[in-house]
Amino acid sequence: MTATGDSGPPLLAVQDLTVAFETLRGRMAVLDRVGFEVGAGEVLGLVGESGSGKSVTALSILGLLSEQGRVDAGQILFGGRDLTRLPERDLCQIRGREIAMIFQEPMTSLNPVFSVGFQVAEVLVEHLALSRRAARARGIELLGQVGIPDPARRASEYPHQLSGGMRQRAMIAMAMACRPRLLLADEPTTALDVTIQAQILDLVRRLRTEHRTAVVFISHDLGVIAGTADRVLVMYAGQVVETAPSRDLFGAPLHPYTRLLLRSIPRVHARAARLRTIPGTAPSPLLWPAGCRFHPRCPDAIDRCRSDRPALSAAGPGRTVRCWRAGETGLPSAVEE
Repeated sequence: MTATGDSGPPLLAVQDLTVAFETLRGRMAVLDRVGFEVGAGEVLGLVGESGSGKSVTALSILGLLSEQGRVDAGQILFGGRDLTRLPERDLCQIRGREIAMIFQEPMTSLNPVFSVGFQVAEVLVEHLALSRRAARARGIELLGQVGIPDPARRASEYPHQLSGGMRQRAMIAMAMACRPRLLLADEPTTALDVTIQAQILDLVRRLRTEHRTAVVFISHDLGVIAGTADRVLVMYAGQVVETAPSRDLFGAPLHPYTRLLLRSIPRVHARAARLRTIPGTAPSPLLWPAGCRFHPRCPDAIDRCRSDRPALSAAGPGRTVRCWRAGETGLPSAVEE
């Protein structure tokens, strides 16, 4: 499934990952046999509505599910090792050093009682055994590399003293401090203005190019994914519904959900005053529909969609899709209005 051009095995291979949470209303399965691969230097985009399972997938890779969450089945192979079977001590050595994560909200991810410079330096002390003085100097250098002006002064400041863009840059500095082999970026440009957003994306591209860091880039912004990802994985209701090289997916989406997502992107030249939306809401993990999970909202659904569960099937070079009607032409959701 990997499309990196490397002849060796993928850096990350997630296989049939199934994750559930215990809630007051019972067991809630949030991921259902999710699978994908990422090669060194490759950017994989994960897209889908809120609640589709994107962030849980990333947290599962790092073993950061809450006490109520557990991996019920599947493997997460990183460099050939199954992360789901590693003891916590070994996982702690991997987190931050080999796999790093940019969390969705830097204001809540950064510790408010420690300076930004201290938090960046702490990664270097923990994983590279640098002295405090050497780690601070390296931390200031990293803050400068991610574009924070006057990094020596900013290193002494606390998260609340930095703008949203600077906090996000500080998170990237922490994530890249040990030059990890894999970066998990969970909505790294959310709530940032377009100028800062472009600078953050440029940083991710530069880090990927210079260090061959693999990136799993999670975003609801399809425009960002189109300009960043090599391949795209579309999730809905805890399942993968389509995967494809970025150009193929945006040029000719196969799943009705993907097509409706693309149609909902605001267009400057559009004549219609009303934004397009996908009717209905995503189902609760406690009440997954029978058959295809998207059928209650799908304009192309037929009787089989309501009763039979489609498998994720090959649909061309590097492509998979979970749909009984994939490949049919003239479907209503494929027609531009």
